[in-house]
Amino acid sequence: MDLRVYAHFMTTSQADLVTPLLADSLVQRLVVNAVVGPSAEVHATVAPFTGGVAARVPLSTEPDVDHAFEMARRAQRGWAAQSVRERATVLERFHDLVLARQDEGMNIAQIETGKARRDAFEELADCALNARYYAQAGPGHIASENRQGVFPLLTDTVVHHHPKGVVGIISPWNYPITLAVTDALPALLAGNAVVLRPDVQTTVTALWALDLLRAAGLPEGVMTIVIGDGPVLGPMLVDRADYISFTGSTRVGREVAARCGQRLIGCSLELGGKNALIVRGDADIERSVEIAQRAAFGNAGQLCVGTERILVNEAIAGEFIPAFIARTEAMTLKAGVAWGSDMGSLISARQLERVAAHVEDAVSKGATLLTGGHARTDVGPYFYAPTLLTNVTESMSMCREETFGPVAAMYTFSTDDEAIARANDSEFGLNAAILTKDNDVARSMAARIQAGTVNINEAYGAAWASISSPMGGMKASGLGRRHGSEGILKYTEPQTVSAQRGLGFGAPFGRSDEQWAGMMTSAFKALKKLGVK
Repeated sequence: MDLRVYAHFMTTSQADLVTPLLADSLVQRLVVNAVVGPSAEVHATVAPFTGGVAARVPLSTEPDVDHAFEMARRAQRGWAAQSVRERATVLERFHDLVLARQDEGMNIAQIETGKARRDAFEELADCALNARYYAQAGPGHIASENRQGVFPLLTDTVVHHHPKGVVGIISPWNYPITLAVTDALPALLAGNAVVLRPDVQTTVTALWALDLLRAAGLPEGVMTIVIGDGPVLGPMLVDRADYISFTGSTRVGREVAARCGQRLIGCSLELGGKNALIVRGDADIERSVEIAQRAAFGNAGQLCVGTERILVNEAIAGEFIPAFIARTEAMTLKAGVAWGSDMGSLISARQLERVAAHVEDAVSKGATLLTGGHARTDVGPYFYAPTLLTNVTESMSMCREETFGPVAAMYTFSTDDEAIARANDSEFGLNAAILTKDNDVARSMAARIQAGTVNINEAYGAAWASISSPMGGMKASGLGRRHGSEGILKYTEPQTVSAQRGLGFGAPFGRSDEQWAGMMTSAFKALKKLGVK
């Protein structure tokens, strides 16, 4: 693969760092799966590890978006005409290719996002899990099914699941495979075509994944990519698609929902979070510290289901907090695609500014900085030290706003009821975690927490990776669900077909409407006694 990998970073001069880290030849090979004009404007993306150029990508225009949807609509008809088993076979081959070519996928994702290699592997693993699950379980989820008719033996009712048509997917930069391609897999299996607008910063990662889908047998035009900024291309997708899948901020999610509402098309939205992790008094300290570290600092905190609030029982706070500080300060930060880094870079100067502003605002208003709280430009231009604070109050931005960086606020509580109340004291409700030795108590607590997923003795992986179960947010964290049957049925239009034989719904010849009503009343009573639903 023609990659200029970042291994030379520590020995090159600053002048050398402005050269592309993803070779133009690689981009040119992959960009054939995007819809861009021959004289497209070229955009240079930034490599977070260096601040130099990561890739040069052409930008799509509105005519390109029109063309992408025209191609998709033509291709969708033939794709939907294939059997679901044939479509599943493409996903199975894709699963194998993702695992076989994971190194090149991780390289590209790391160069574009600056994430640590273990976080990049998490994406590839998630992609393979989704492909396998929907290839094997998806056909059953969308199979036509017999339902109970109104009159047993006389009414035959079948429900079919038809594809929506062309699904528009608008995905962010933080997980460029998971939040782009894996959301497309169930849409494709259901017989839809997909037009994807990945974040422009992570275009090459998305193009690489689509290249694997094409190699797995996905017909031309069934999935295409348009390249450009969300505020420019996003509305174009919403105005043309038959369904929208969006992952991003709550503010933009509300705009997407309103625009979809005007067109009366469906949408699924995974939005912001201010997730809480509860450490009960009986929790194993060493294990809890390890889980909390991944929860707060996975993907440099740029993780929708990550933790920004850590609630510790006051009985163990004196032991847990120093242990957590020590583990945080021992973390390894590295710039590069090799294994061995505990945490990577933030994505951009803008994200670094936001994270630093949240911390500076909190400290200036009285929060106590336990560790971190500063940029790590000695490692790379957008690195920020893993940061823990206490005494975070309502007057501070980071108290309720999503920071989306390696920063967590720590609080103490005395009772489980108090912990639940604090966890629920947020406009968001995406994910939560409970660490304890008493799973029965944890399950009872979980049922009272207002979050779409709750993990017990894990931060987010247990619920997220249980692909057969729905994942999504409550409250301001979104609409709809990914994963499981919910994650594929949302991409279909259910159709009920009922055939009636014998007795109909009008009064039979020679009977009055009143007599007919009496007959129906007797029949309903009899059906109830027989336990007919």
